[in-house]
Amino acid sequence: MLPLLLTLLTPVHDSMPEVAATLRREALSAARSAMTQVPITVTATRSARSAGGPHDFFSEGDYWWPNPVHPDSPYIQRDGMTNPGNFVEHRRAMVRFSRIMGALGSGWVLTGDARYVRQAMRHASAWFRDTATRMNPSLDYGQAVQGRFTGRAVGVIDMIQMMEVAQALHVMSTSKHADTAVLRAARGWFRDYLRWVTTHPYGVQESKALNNHGTCWVMQVAVFARFTGDTPWLDTCRRRFREQLLPGQLDSLGRFPRELVRTKPYGYSLFNLDAMATLCHVLSTPSEDLWEFRLPDGRGMRSAVEWMHPFVADKSRWPYKPDVMYWEEWPVAQPFLLFAYSRYGVKAWLDTWRRLPHFPEVEEVIRNLPVRNPLIWL
Repeated sequence: MLPLLLTLLTPVHDSMPEVAATLRREALSAARSAMTQVPITVTATRSARSAGGPHDFFSEGDYWWPNPVHPDSPYIQRDGMTNPGNFVEHRRAMVRFSRIMGALGSGWVLTGDARYVRQAMRHASAWFRDTATRMNPSLDYGQAVQGRFTGRAVGVIDMIQMMEVAQALHVMSTSKHADTAVLRAARGWFRDYLRWVTTHPYGVQESKALNNHGTCWVMQVAVFARFTGDTPWLDTCRRRFREQLLPGQLDSLGRFPRELVRTKPYGYSLFNLDAMATLCHVLSTPSEDLWEFRLPDGRGMRSAVEWMHPFVADKSRWPYKPDVMYWEEWPVAQPFLLFAYSRYGVKAWLDTWRRLPHFPEVEEVIRNLPVRNPLIWL
């Protein structure tokens, strides 16, 4: 039985025709490519440094490096500097899965072709149902650090890569060609993960983070709760947005100060704003419009979009230091522009979104852009 369909806020401006016209050619090309891909899950690769088993997701902290003075000692941190020698194959497999499912979902939205749905079911079965290849619904071994931690709470953020998987399945579940057994297994998997991320010490710790990690905890829980029909957790996410995220992160000018003090202030500001906007898009209802929610001092999401947009339209105006890595690769077609346009109808935001790259290929950009296929979200 399908979970209860939630009443969502109808966008003030229906952006689907404009988005479909902008993305159609590239989206269908990606969908055709996805039709040729075979499933690859976490069981395809294994790191000798993982403390988990073959079905456990494992990743290593990006900014941790060998100590040049004592190479055999625990790794040391270099904030913002990605170590290419760390194990990231499971994350790559998850990102690949997400891109495939988003592309197939977009293809189905554009054409109604059942072949896209059947291919999506094949990949979902490998990750969530097939005993030989499925991933365990937990992140006990995410963002490990050699010589220090077998896993860390910050590893929870890796699961945002599964958001477009859940959203694609959510959209395609209405198709008569969707495999009910696979959908049942997928919903069961995400229910199990929600139980883990809301009760395990790593998840609980991450839920209290005061920066983009806290935002991403709420974002992933909201998306997975919508797919599973978990109304209580959706209500909790709305409350956390109002009571924790906005008051704890947004300043009076519309900035996120905790992101601005990082070594990648531009990229982190974009990332956090995208996550906040995704939350507003997913959670808003006719009776509770998070886009219009204001704190007593007037802080709200519109001011965050208005502050950041000029620096996306013209990055040369950015008043802070440039990012230490990937400065040239940002911005791309940031989803906050599109989601905010759908709510407010400010054409300049849509125009900026239209002219930016929609299908980036730089790995760092892809993994920090969890909403990559807008057609399945609108």
